[in-house]
Amino acid sequence: METAIRRFTAGFRPTQFLTLILCLAAFTVVLIFPLFALFSKAFEDSAGDFIGFANYAKYFKTPTLSVSIGNTIDISLWSSVISMTLGLLYAYALTRTRIRLKRFFTYTALIPIFIPTIVHALALVYIFGKQGSITRLGFEIELYGRLGIILSEIVFTFPQAFLMFYVALEFVDGRLYEVADSMGVSAPKKFFRITLAEIKYTVLSVFFVCFTLAFTDFGAPKVIGGSYNVLATDIYKQVAGQFNMNMGAVVGTLLLLPAVISFVADRIVSSKNSSTVNAKATPLIIKKSRARDTFFFAFCALITLFFLFMIASLAVGAFTEYYPYKMGFTWKNFIFNESAGGIGSFINSLKMALLTAAFGTAFVFVYAYMIEKTNRFGALRKYGKLLSVLPLALPGMVVGLSFIFFFNDPANPLHFIYGTVIILVVSNILHYFSVPFFTASGCLKKLDKEFESVADSMNVPRRRTFLRVSVPLSLPAILEIFMYYFVNAMVTVSAVVFLYSAGFKISAIAITHMEEAGNISQAAAMSLLILLINVLVRILYEAAIKIITRRKP
Repeated sequence: METAIRRFTAGFRPTQFLTLILCLAAFTVVLIFPLFALFSKAFEDSAGDFIGFANYAKYFKTPTLSVSIGNTIDISLWSSVISMTLGLLYAYALTRTRIRLKRFFTYTALIPIFIPTIVHALALVYIFGKQGSITRLGFEIELYGRLGIILSEIVFTFPQAFLMFYVALEFVDGRLYEVADSMGVSAPKKFFRITLAEIKYTVLSVFFVCFTLAFTDFGAPKVIGGSYNVLATDIYKQVAGQFNMNMGAVVGTLLLLPAVISFVADRIVSSKNSSTVNAKATPLIIKKSRARDTFFFAFCALITLFFLFMIASLAVGAFTEYYPYKMGFTWKNFIFNESAGGIGSFINSLKMALLTAAFGTAFVFVYAYMIEKTNRFGALRKYGKLLSVLPLALPGMVVGLSFIFFFNDPANPLHFIYGTVIILVVSNILHYFSVPFFTASGCLKKLDKEFESVADSMNVPRRRTFLRVSVPLSLPAILEIFMYYFVNAMVTVSAVVFLYSAGFKISAIAITHMEEAGNISQAAAMSLLILLINVLVRILYEAAIKIITRRKP
């Protein structure tokens, strides 16, 4: 017995154990408890009594509600397939051809990431709406409804598809193509037999990611959905419009289940996805081909021009008196109406984004450090890893709705954060947690474990090793996490649409209210401010990384 106790206490660090417990407890409180509250609400009536599946039966018996499921699947499938195809071709052009302006094309492909999804739809209104620039030239489409949502979701999901394919196509063994060339294999056959075969698991992962993003998006259907109902707008109508919290919980669980299925499938696919590049691999030598390069340059230029045209359309709307009837230049659209939040909503967004980035980065890095650099507490660390991946399967509206049910309960000791900026920051940290965690975890895994071993042998406290070794060596990853949190907090809508208070409106929500009031010029102006600050943060990040890289020996 004494021997077992000695083995357990040998090398036991109370501070390390307490830190791990606090991290896991905090994560459990903001993730597991709210989700439990959400599912519980779906099986209760308005009085709080358990009624089983009665709410679900009522939902599916209401044609106008149940049809939303089919509509959501429909737009998700179409937008996923199209985004996946465009993203693959775009990434192929930048990795497997000799076209010019590759860096320019890379950055412009990321433009949709820097603005809320509501703005994607708003830009399409300026282009294809009743008085849109393209519509006035005689090319008219039925923007409001199914087609408009699909177009907006393609814009939203394209950067995600492009980035995933870009990373996959960067790693290639040139020997396969050399053998194929020596055997006289045609270019189309090389593409299908080698290129696609190498990235087949990435293709599936991209599909699941795009499908989930389109399935759970709220911004585009809110602006140009018209009478075409989807699950995300159903939640909003039930909760914000009719205050039917129980039916909102039902729709929330329905919105969650397909996302979970896609998440599980993606995890299975990702586990099978292993690189075929080894130490003997040779770099791919891209041969000249004028016809190929001309086609792909035109393709990339077309997509780039469309994204730039979207931003230009927003600029025209923001800087003209009354588009399209009074086209005189004006700054008045940047004097925002106080009823929609005013300039204060933009300042509030900056505060929220900075707090999210600062506290989110600190929590993520400490959390990842405890998971990756702790040699003991195996069961706790496994539980921590499980928690870290769950947010990938949580749509933003589900996070927001579950927070309402949990934190708005007067019996909850944490009720005091409801209606404050704190709950907005916590929801953003949770919603976007997984990607920063993987970034921090991957960075920490690359650091030599001997740092901790030597420090332990010299009785150096782990906190000193953490602050003087791990943090400085991981600074590029920390800055990347900070930027990721900041940008996403500036553009998020779905995660906070139920949580903001009248005294603390944020810019993305203000854009929604401006659009609802028909004041799209001010909405466009606010959109440009969000784009400007996010691009500025990205530029500062790139500059900081260059400085850090130059300082390294």
